[in-house]
Amino acid sequence: MHTETMTPAGTDWQNQALCAQTGAEFFFPEPGSSVREAKRICGMCAIRSACLEYALTHDERFGVWGGMSEKERMALRRTSR
Repeated sequence: MHTETMTPAGTDWQNQALCAQTGAEFFFPEPGSSVREAKRICGMCAIRSACLEYALTHDERFGVWGGMSEKERMALRRTSR
């Protein structure tokens, strides 16, 4: 079964995201800390694609957004150019 996630307009999607119910410490860890738990939470979130789209559009440089770390988003930007 294939399900599509619609990207809500604006930033209203943030209230529906699992990270809003979890806490920022997982998604903005200290340098060198693991992002494994944040990625696990993102993997279960129905709003993940909207989050990643937001991070890429707004050039978010810190934290885990849409299941991707800063380095992963930077690499994605390079390959999509």
